[in-house]
Amino acid sequence: MDVPGCVKLSASPMAQKAKRKLASGDVASNRRASHRYEFIEKFECGIELLGTEVKSLRGGKAMLADAYAAVDDEEVWLRNMHIPPYPPAAGENHEPDRPRKLLLHAYEIERLIGATQQKGLTLVPVRVYFKGPRAKVELALAKGKEGRDRRREIRDREVRREVERELRHRMR
Repeated sequence: MDVPGCVKLSASPMAQKAKRKLASGDVASNRRASHRYEFIEKFECGIELLGTEVKSLRGGKAMLADAYAAVDDEEVWLRNMHIPPYPPAAGENHEPDRPRKLLLHAYEIERLIGATQQKGLTLVPVRVYFKGPRAKVELALAKGKEGRDRRREIRDREVRREVERELRHRMR
């Protein structure tokens, strides 16, 4: 309701949480994975999707927060990746959290089977992006970080920032 002589206040821009920018071409990224895991090797693989899933991905909507990949019967499956339903396809939508097949060469799958059988190694999706018309998933063979590793990483980062800050201050 407009009242004469009164100024209409809107929500302050500081109150709204800014959404992080993704790299160009990225649909979703799993930034938390780099804090929880140490990446040993990365793979680019295709993903088998339904039409409504592709449409929803093109809209930039996907969540990789709790997603992981598993090898079952010589096939690699991506589990817990959330792709929300595509609103215009009301009745013929996909299930948002269904397992999705990842497309890799047979020799890559064999390497992954051997690697994941080692103690402590897992497959983590790092990002989802489009390469031309095709959706791709960057999958990382990763080892979980322990608490002391995380603390050491934070300490090293802070020391690096201090050194850079000192150098910048001296250059002035």
